[in-house]
Amino acid sequence: MTKNENCILEVKNVSKIFDVGTEQEKGVLHDVSLELERSEFLCVLGPSGCGKTTLLRCIAGFEDYEGSVLVNGAERRKPGTDRIMVFQDFNQLFPWKTVEKNIQYPLKIQGIRDKAELKRRTEEALAMVKLSGQEKYYPYQLSGGMKQRVAIAKALALKPKIILMDEPFAALDAMTRNELQSELLRISMEEKCTVIFITHNIQEAIVLGTRIIVLAEGGKIVVDEKNAIPRPVTPASEGYGATWERLHRALYQ
Repeated sequence: MTKNENCILEVKNVSKIFDVGTEQEKGVLHDVSLELERSEFLCVLGPSGCGKTTLLRCIAGFEDYEGSVLVNGAERRKPGTDRIMVFQDFNQLFPWKTVEKNIQYPLKIQGIRDKAELKRRTEEALAMVKLSGQEKYYPYQLSGGMKQRVAIAKALALKPKIILMDEPFAALDAMTRNELQSELLRISMEEKCTVIFITHNIQEAIVLGTRIIVLAEGGKIVVDEKNAIPRPVTPASEGYGATWERLHRALYQ
């Protein structure tokens, strides 16, 4: 079998069991495998408890697991700046640091100390999420949507190979959610980002994803398909209704 040279991520036979050896022992993922290509925007749908977040945390290196996760052919078992995670929680930012300092903190951990480089990366990342000029604000001065923009900017500043997003817009109101979907779509296309994005929202998956998978209990992949609908996607796009129905059936069969 010919190796896919465009493959950036390989998840091979990953299994995860919580509370091993106790009465509460529970297998969440069972022998899950998938590959991700560079610049793919993979949306992951699935019911609560099917292992979506656990899979993302395994890829990020936040969980121990059986199997292997490889980035550009090299195994990754611990967290690293090649895989950055953006969470649903608004409280991802240090409340005592400004927007600028929140973005620069992980850059400094990475070893970047040059003030000009830190400033350049900060300004570049904030421009991507349309928050230029907000460097000196503190998190308490920001709306929920603005906090999520800063969290995305913080991830982008690190220039990761893969951005992992765990329902980052789920707690936002519908208008802000739609706005940030459009912004993320624009950023992913302009920057050719590789993204894994968890969502419960079928419309969100169709609008954002270049590829969509549906997980069933145990992390079993029951749907894995390219999204053939040309961007930008709206409910009026040709093929939208059929795609929505197909994913809905897979989720609720």
